Order: sequence, then C-alpha cells, then structure tokens
Amino acid sequence: MSKKAVTPTLSLKNIRKSFVQGDNKLQILKGASLEIKPGEMVALLGPSGSGKSTLLQVAGLLDNADSGKITIEGKDCSTLKDKARTQMRLNTLGFVYQFHHLLSEFSALENVMIPQMIRGENKSEAEQNAAEILNYFGLKRRLHHRPSELSGGEQQRVAIARAIVNKPSLLLADEPTGNLDPKTAEDVLNILLKASKAMQLSGLIVTHNHELARKLTRIVMIEDGKVIEVKK
Repeated sequence: MSKKAVTPTLSLKNIRKSFVQGDNKLQILKGASLEIKPGEMVALLGPSGSGKSTLLQVAGLLDNADSGKITIEGKDCSTLKDKARTQMRLNTLGFVYQFHHLLSEFSALENVMIPQMIRGENKSEAEQNAAEILNYFGLKRRLHHRPSELSGGEQQRVAIARAIVNKPSLLLADEPTGNLDPKTAEDVLNILLKASKAMQLSGLIVTHNHELARKLTRIVMIEDGKVIEVKK
C-alpha cells in the first residue's frame, strides 16, 4: 500500500527576486526552491546579503517574487490580492524578528492579546489564551510587566508567544536569538522547539548560529541565489 502524500506546509518553487539599485538590477534569488513538511523546523543559513531575509519576506507574503510559485498548506498564494494575503498572514503565519517589536505601552499579556483581537476573538478569551501561552513560556509572574521591565530573553519569549498565539501552521523567524547572549539564546530556542513540537508547528528560522541550527530538523542555505541542503 502506497503512503498518502503529505501536503507541505510551505512550498517555494523557482522563486526569483531582484532589486533595482541605481542603474543596476541585483538578482538576489535565482530560482530558489524549498519544501517544509508539517512539524519540520528548518534552519536557513547564508552570509549577509545572500538573500535569507528576502526569501523569508517572500515566503511570508510580505513581498512579491518576480516569478515562481508560493504554496502554503496546498493553497497557491503566488497571485493573491492584498486582502487575501493579509488574511493568510493573520490566520496561517507567525513572525518573529531579531528585535522583539513589542508595543512599549502595553503589558506582556496585552501584547499577546492584540493578534487575537485583530482576528476577532473576544477580549476575555484572548486574555485567557494569552495568559496560558505566557505561563507555558515561564512568564506567569510577568504578565502585567511592560517590555521595558522585562529582560531581553523575556521580551523575545513574549514576541514568540505573540507570533504563535493564533496557532499558525508556519512560523517565520529572522534571527530570533541574534540579539541575545548564548545562554539566553539557547533557552529561548529550546522553548520555541518545545512549543513547536506541542503544536505541530512548521518553521523556517534564519540564523547565523550553526550550533543552534543543528538543533532544528534540517539545515538549508542560500548559495548563489538558490537553496541547497546542508548536512548537519
């Protein structure tokens, strides 16, 4: 009996992306292809300027590719209009960046409530969900602290909680531990991996840290505008 084909959470096929700089056209992605299966956490490596963040922006529907096909959970997203792209980001994707980008005037709890409120959850349910995930991330005693009252590791844990509170299928993270000391970075990554396993969350994680990358399911890198597999 043949195995049923698994629909990739993310499929990028022959993605090309260029930027115009003065009189020059810089070709960043030159036919990049990548598949991420449900539950896989994939590390994306490459030198500065290689196109890692560009690939992440295209995969997250934050920027348009010049050509190629982007499929998320079997849905062709290559030609979606702005409203549909926004809905896909809100319901299916989660984003984490090197800097936490928390709203300074709101508490940790309120920051994690906001994406749910935008999606239409009522306030009490959003508050309960936010408290649960922050408790899970070890922040039970920090719910009502504002970002300035939290350590760097705590701020990033809040940012990750905010990114996954709506239970996305795919997490896209750009150097999520790049602004942290090695021990805190390891702690944050371990929490992220624990949460991703519990939620069967797929992820594409841009990092320069090879030690952290080896903890993920697979490692790929961008070389000459294309994605290649790397042995751990």
